[in-house]
Amino acid sequence: MSLAGEMKHFPTSVDKNIVDVSKKRSASTSAVRDFRSRLNAIGDGNIAYEEDLLKNFAQHQANAVYVMPILVIMIALVSSFWLDVYKVIVWAGITILAHAILSYISIQYLKSSEELKTLARWRNIFFGSQAFIAIAWALYAAIGCGACVDNQYSIIQFSAILVFQAVTCMLTFAFRHSALMMIAPASIILASRFIITYEPAMMLMGGITLSAIAFFYMIADRFKKSVITMFEYSTTKEILIAELETEKSISEAARSRAEEANMAKSRFLATMSHELRTPLNAILGFSEIMRDEVLGPMENETYKDYIGDIHNSGAHLLKLINEILDISRIEAGKHELKEEKVKLISVVDEACHMISIKAKQKNVTLTTKYEEDMPTIWVDERAIRQITLNLVSNALKFTPTGGEITVKVGWTAKGGQYISIKDTGPGIPEEEIPIVLSSFGQGTIAINNAEQGTGLGLTIVQALLQMHQGHFDLKSKLREGTEAIAYLPKDRVSVGKGVQQKQSEAA
Repeated sequence: MSLAGEMKHFPTSVDKNIVDVSKKRSASTSAVRDFRSRLNAIGDGNIAYEEDLLKNFAQHQANAVYVMPILVIMIALVSSFWLDVYKVIVWAGITILAHAILSYISIQYLKSSEELKTLARWRNIFFGSQAFIAIAWALYAAIGCGACVDNQYSIIQFSAILVFQAVTCMLTFAFRHSALMMIAPASIILASRFIITYEPAMMLMGGITLSAIAFFYMIADRFKKSVITMFEYSTTKEILIAELETEKSISEAARSRAEEANMAKSRFLATMSHELRTPLNAILGFSEIMRDEVLGPMENETYKDYIGDIHNSGAHLLKLINEILDISRIEAGKHELKEEKVKLISVVDEACHMISIKAKQKNVTLTTKYEEDMPTIWVDERAIRQITLNLVSNALKFTPTGGEITVKVGWTAKGGQYISIKDTGPGIPEEEIPIVLSSFGQGTIAINNAEQGTGLGLTIVQALLQMHQGHFDLKSKLREGTEAIAYLPKDRVSVGKGVQQKQSEAA
């Protein structure tokens, strides 16, 4: 496939990702809007979370399917000691039936599909069954004991109604008005019967019965507020989850587009490498032949100068292309290290020897200082050579005529090895160091210098050191020079006889 074809294919993939994210984002945004509208409904004066509250109410009634019948049977058994058994059985049957109807309706509501859950309709059904329960308990409160000579049965009725109030408010707190409707008739009837006796003890029980209505109503109200708060927290959590999913989808799409763009860049650079290197090699080759006068003398000195400029420009351009391709391969993870045991001093010394000719031409003193008996180290020799060449070339570029460059190799405090290149150049302002260390970054001095590069030299150094689990440090002060230090970790040093002693001395 041609480069044009590959680049044509790229936007299609990106467009597909954008469409997918739009779909995901649309669904997530819709969910967020729905949750937020429900959350904001609290301030409208209406019942917020009505559907959730109704479901909560139905679940409580369904779970308590045996609670109320058992309570009714216990009250009926105790009351049968004072009342006519027939009356007690009739009342117990009616009351159990009323509670059974409410439980059955609750179970049916929970089983019904979402489309059939019309809130107003179900609220009316629940209200009807609750009214039936209120009537059943009102009947019990109205039954008196004419033959009773003491207040024992009245105490039984009083206790039974209080328990009924408590259990009802616990199960029906989601709709406290309905709870009030259920307990009020029986409580008022019983309290009225007690008060009209004008007996202090009976009047006190009547007052307590009426006060209990307000007390249990207040408790139901607190329970409801707690449940609504729980729903709010749950809704807020769902909003956050929906928004996180939206952002995750956007992030994944952005990452996918970035990967596509990086692949397109790599394909572009690979193609341009071939397309540019072929004519550059021809330019360099023919210019060398003409410069060296292989096919005969060139009498015009001006032409000789032009040929030299052409060759230097071509070599400079080829160097820039190689740097761009090197950093591209490293970023793409396609640069593999070929590790072997090498003497760090030997590699650095070889690189310095390659630069020494240029240093002499510029009248710059290149000094080397190596620690003795340095052991071998596991590294990629080519990468270490490139690191050294980049750093020494960089130092030479900015060191003025008559200056000095000092190259050191030695132990680090942690038992690793380092390469230090220090120059007597103009230095770098402190605020520009992060710029210089970034890709394509150049300081003001480099911009004003005639020998500009791509700004990738130090980036390549940092990347190659990271691949060796090492790190890079740049120290510089304006008008005092610059020191670049490449650190290699202790794990890469081949530990041999006397090495540990050297490491201890360095520490």
